[in-house]
Amino acid sequence: MPSHDFRAPRLFVDAPLAQDVRVPLDRDQSNYLGNVLRLAAGAEVLAFNGRDGEWQAAIEGRKRPDGLVILQQTRPQDALTDLTYVFAPLKHARLDYMVQKAIEMGAASLQPVLTRFTQASRVNTERMRANVVEAAEQCGILSIATVAEPVPLERYLSQRAAGRLLIFCDEAAEEQNPIQSLRGAQEAGHGIDVLIGPEGGFAEEERALLLRQPSILRLALGPRIMRADTAAVAALALVQAVLGDWGGKTA
Repeated sequence: MPSHDFRAPRLFVDAPLAQDVRVPLDRDQSNYLGNVLRLAAGAEVLAFNGRDGEWQAAIEGRKRPDGLVILQQTRPQDALTDLTYVFAPLKHARLDYMVQKAIEMGAASLQPVLTRFTQASRVNTERMRANVVEAAEQCGILSIATVAEPVPLERYLSQRAAGRLLIFCDEAAEEQNPIQSLRGAQEAGHGIDVLIGPEGGFAEEERALLLRQPSILRLALGPRIMRADTAAVAALALVQAVLGDWGGKTA
């Protein structure tokens, strides 16, 4: 089991963290601590910023929480596997869910791509970043994943580093054991990109373009067609178990 406190409230703060440093709280953070959690001055929380590890901190403020004083470090900063989750955006609540689950599964960065059958024409990346922070706060994660602006699939493929392993989750792929397929993949020393398409699938010209990419693994996710948000969890679990940090490897 991870050695950290699951019960203490955790708060992401975008400020340097070190012993005896005082960190001001913004209005939303003050409201969350004071009105939602009903915490007052002197109560302790855990603070992290994605750079300096996790710290025990005490709330300051008279009428309402308005700052934190940093007490001592509880965990040093870690590093996520170099794993990018690449996906065709979904609409509203299902996109929120998918982003949160990708963070829980250990994705270090999120890259929305626009395909012919992408359902959502607009992508709120600020909302995505808020979901990243919330998932990290709730799940004891120390690193904050980056969120890229959406780009067309063709542009993403033309700009990605050729040395990265591209795991293309394709519902049209011939069914075979995905664990064996991943074990047979090349060493992912230059990073991993996991691509999930829209629920309408990839257009044939998109699939042909993907299969021409270097360092690609076409992966089937079993005998059933999954919704895109379910496929995200399934694919990331497989990749982390075989090539990522679940098995003690880093990429």
